[in-house]
Amino acid sequence: MPETVGTTNRLRSFGLAMLASVLPPDDQSMEAQFLRSHEAADDDSATLGERVDRYLANPAICDRLLLQLGDALGLNRIELLVTAIAAGVETDLMCGRAIAHLQAPMGGSRPTFGLLGAAFNKFGEAGNVIAAILTGAAAESGLLQVLNDNAPLAERALCVPVPLSLVLDRQEAAGEDVAWPGTTLGRAGIRDIPLPPSILADASKKARGLSGGSQNALVLRSGSTTEAKVVACEIAQSLGRQALFVDPDKARPAHATSGLGPWLLLRQLVPVFCYELGPSERKALPVLPRYQGPQLAICGPEGSLESAGETVPGWTIRVPPKAERMRLWETALGSPTLAAQMAGHRHSSGRIAQLGRLARYHSMQDGRAKPQMRDIVAASWTAEGAGLEALAQPLPDLIPDEALVMTPGLRDELNRLLLRCRGREGLVEGLGASAAAKYRQGARALFTGPSGTGKTLACGWLATRLGLPLYRVDLAAVTSKYIGETEKNLAQLLARAEHAEVILLFDEADSMFGKRTDVKESNDRFANAQTNYLLQRIENFDGIVFLTSNSRARFDPAFFRRLDTIIEFPVPGPEERRSLWQSHLGKDHLLSQRELNQLSTAGDLFGGHIRNAVLTAAVLARAEKRSIGYGDILEALSDEYRKLGRQLPSDLPTSA
Repeated sequence: MPETVGTTNRLRSFGLAMLASVLPPDDQSMEAQFLRSHEAADDDSATLGERVDRYLANPAICDRLLLQLGDALGLNRIELLVTAIAAGVETDLMCGRAIAHLQAPMGGSRPTFGLLGAAFNKFGEAGNVIAAILTGAAAESGLLQVLNDNAPLAERALCVPVPLSLVLDRQEAAGEDVAWPGTTLGRAGIRDIPLPPSILADASKKARGLSGGSQNALVLRSGSTTEAKVVACEIAQSLGRQALFVDPDKARPAHATSGLGPWLLLRQLVPVFCYELGPSERKALPVLPRYQGPQLAICGPEGSLESAGETVPGWTIRVPPKAERMRLWETALGSPTLAAQMAGHRHSSGRIAQLGRLARYHSMQDGRAKPQMRDIVAASWTAEGAGLEALAQPLPDLIPDEALVMTPGLRDELNRLLLRCRGREGLVEGLGASAAAKYRQGARALFTGPSGTGKTLACGWLATRLGLPLYRVDLAAVTSKYIGETEKNLAQLLARAEHAEVILLFDEADSMFGKRTDVKESNDRFANAQTNYLLQRIENFDGIVFLTSNSRARFDPAFFRRLDTIIEFPVPGPEERRSLWQSHLGKDHLLSQRELNQLSTAGDLFGGHIRNAVLTAAVLARAEKRSIGYGDILEALSDEYRKLGRQLPSDLPTSA
């Protein structure tokens, strides 16, 4: 081979030599000399086709990648030579100039079917060259892409996608500088998340299943996209490959994934498609022609994915057991004491790593080398990042014991609920098979009672005792007039809450979980379907959820069996009202014990109304720079009763 082509792969040289055959004999241009330099002169008795066959039987290392790809895709020799030429155009200036010279004045620098047909048929290639390329594996897989769809077939050009051309030109599959558009390779841009042994073992098992050949696709389900990506990287590594994360929005058009299959084969990559699906939403994985390797997808707990007309099996990445969580917390915080305290919370691996980073950040802000519990609490509010704020309102206020005024019976019920929330993870250990069957580790409670009896306050008190953030669901943000959107919003909300280990509060929950109605029109059918979904999803919710309502009669009867407890908040009696007045007034007031007793017996208000009255009285007193007096309370009570459409009780003295 002439010295001028010593750095060019041999298959490209053979292809360029075939193109040289269409040159006019008197053409002495620089482009013609370049093409003729690739003609073999060592064996004039054999046709170029025969020399190609001999070379393919004993190829040089410079064509290793293309030949490996050819074996994987099943390329014939025409496709190999055309691919070598088309790839050379993208990286070799003279290669493109020579082809443009041959196709002047109409053609460009990429080879057309007309040029390839003339060159390859001249060397005894059997059959129709154009048909062989159009119907071959190279075009089907996207390794060769046909351009100029509106032009006559003979004028349509062929190209190799630039990323594939760069890899083939480098003669090596590695190299972070070569990327496929719309994708991210490996762990680039992904936070490092330590995975516990149980998840690593499961990832290894899933990789063995994918390598068996009977099933090549798997869906990873998790509330944390980052954690799922780290797990996908572990599976790919177990397969001896790297993960390639593909943006499904950019991969949806067929042309966006054309050529991706050969790229995956060349670089030994596993495609990972990331989705966000709603309930009953079904999507198909992008088709990658001629690629038979493993594929992964990432999504939440809802929806389904299919491949080749079949539902893709899924693996839900569970929260690690308590012992593993303790080790993860110790790694994240560097404190065995804090790790032991936090291990009781059912945080995922990704959430533990996230909270640990932010807890260290908060401690460094205060000039402390090691985080404390208050840093973890602060981190739990600032680490959300999963989008809960778009669908729920944070309620960060801490509710102390003295702020919660209730009857002894009600306090006992709330304490039992508190124990249920704390012990929900190991509750069925040691119990019988019937108790353990279908057990969900979530906790679901309904608080019912008139407005102002302290239902929301009790939710805040429970969240404070549990040390978990409390979010009140924004019904306006969750509900939608469009069919299916409400279920999708709720699915996203619950999945994010499970991942973040936060408490959800559904205020006035009967508006979403109300009774199903008789189907009289199409809207009734969709409303009932929405209620059915909500009931099932709450039952399967793996976290803590509180619901409040003014009346239990508004709920569908099927809803009650899905709850762990229903707590009735009674109307406060005189003793409770006296405690409520004292708790709200504090010490800076001028009311006597007799006046407090009169307010408690004659004023039949609830805690919320008493709070409003005390705040109004405080406004009146502060305006005159004095303490709250009985007259301020009476004036405030008059306003409160007027809001309720009632008169101030006649047996309430207007003066002490």
